[in-house]
Amino acid sequence: MAIAAITGGGRCPPCRRGPAAMAPPARLSCRCGTHPVPRRNVLSTMLSTSTVILFGSKQITLAETTGGTFREYIDTFDGYSFLYPKSWIQVRGAGADIFFRDPFVLDENMSVEISSPSSSKYVTVEDLGPPEKAAERVLQQYLTEFMSTRLGVRRTSNILSASSKVADDGKLYYEVEVNIKSFASNNELAVMPQDRVQRLEWDRRYLSVLGVDNKRLYELRLQSPEQVFKEEEGDLRRVMDSFRVNKTV
Repeated sequence: MAIAAITGGGRCPPCRRGPAAMAPPARLSCRCGTHPVPRRNVLSTMLSTSTVILFGSKQITLAETTGGTFREYIDTFDGYSFLYPKSWIQVRGAGADIFFRDPFVLDENMSVEISSPSSSKYVTVEDLGPPEKAAERVLQQYLTEFMSTRLGVRRTSNILSASSKVADDGKLYYEVEVNIKSFASNNELAVMPQDRVQRLEWDRRYLSVLGVDNKRLYELRLQSPEQVFKEEEGDLRRVMDSFRVNKTV
């Protein structure tokens, strides 16, 4: 995600070429008409605002950050908050507690999962074991969710990193990063093995931040295609760094 602001005059900034597949919907034009402007720069010029939304007893606060590139999502009912790119849209009915998606790259999204208060009694994220153990759990959960009954489908996975940090709220968080690739054959019913060649379907980066409060396990999940992740890594990691869990009233 590029985060430079658009100016009214002067020279256009140098072009940044993103993945070819996302170029048509992801770029707009600057005033000179020759240089594409990253899609999120257009929205970054909007004024900062703060909105409070009430869903029964659940209060959600959406607040603009300085510069207008991110919004802050604060859920005081369930007890967590994070920053997200202001151009992303909320998708309802996705199964998570909250789900946001890039409207231009649909495979780039984020969500928050929370354990049930009736079935979890977490005291600290260390109840999951060391970060490496938690990473194995996270990866296994992803692989379970992606299980397919299609013939000829193969998944490969790799834990890229597992670490812990104490954030500015004094709480311990685990950060997990994995890569998963999916391969499939277009002719899985072919008799001859050479006719059942598997090709890459998708290649994605998954980033998770785990935290504990209110005796519940919170997980922030970020998903991005690998080719998009290389361009937008800085902003995705800022979202990771912003995740906080909080005491509920």
